[in-house]
Amino acid sequence: MIGVKVKVINGGVLISQDLSCAGQVSTSVALPILGACGARPTVLPTAILSTHTGFKDNTYLDLSNEMSRIMSHWQKIDLEFKAIYLGYLGKEALDFWIKNIEQIIRTNQVVLIDPAMADHGKMYRGLDTDYIKKMRQLIFKATILTPNITEAAFLLNEDIPENSLEKAQVLAEKLVQRFAIPNVIITGITLSKDKIGEVGITKEGKWSIIQEKMPGDFFGTGDMFASAFLAAVLYGKNLEKSCAIAAEFVKLAIIDMDQKLESLFGPNYAAGLPWLLSELEK
Repeated sequence: MIGVKVKVINGGVLISQDLSCAGQVSTSVALPILGACGARPTVLPTAILSTHTGFKDNTYLDLSNEMSRIMSHWQKIDLEFKAIYLGYLGKEALDFWIKNIEQIIRTNQVVLIDPAMADHGKMYRGLDTDYIKKMRQLIFKATILTPNITEAAFLLNEDIPENSLEKAQVLAEKLVQRFAIPNVIITGITLSKDKIGEVGITKEGKWSIIQEKMPGDFFGTGDMFASAFLAAVLYGKNLEKSCAIAAEFVKLAIIDMDQKLESLFGPNYAAGLPWLLSELEK
């Protein structure tokens, strides 16, 4: 990446999600991607896992008590952020954020919430319907919400519709109206064997994007997408352009991967970083 200019984003980004010791998901991808993009990330980890929950019998250490101590210290030193990015939280950390988010939100701050809790029609292991109810309380604070189509339906307490841009747009419109969120983007909509899309109901208007779908199903692609998307937003790109950049970045991370070996561990985000940094500067 020699010769690629990286702008330092004043104010920095607070990332709060779990840290999986093995597997390219959550903080393990958000921190290096946003750091490489000059976002000066600060981390408030919610838990430490031996692996992400796609592996069986993973260990899980809840850090919600330590999160309170960390935030208390930040308040003493007047630490503030240009953006807050909340991803996979877990039950205890979700309670923490519902209780404490008002203490850290500031005017004109980007609050990206990726309600990472479900996919392919079912909740992630260890989460339940009570988690959905609590997530509904938290997303009122989002300025940008990026659910997949399963999460969008669960948040609205509706049946999961067929995968289509039209159905996803209806869900996005309902989320905007019901939770007073200014920008909702539904991600990772599988349209066919070789097509995938996103839809946005945002301050910029209604829009949709369709890209080539790479073969395979990988853990961590949503985390990579959200991280690259936020970097583009902080560089001043509009939300539609930011979405397109993030989708292409994920595609580049998947190309030429050994799917049998890497499905659980996640795509190689490093393969797309030179392109991402160059694209952000355009």
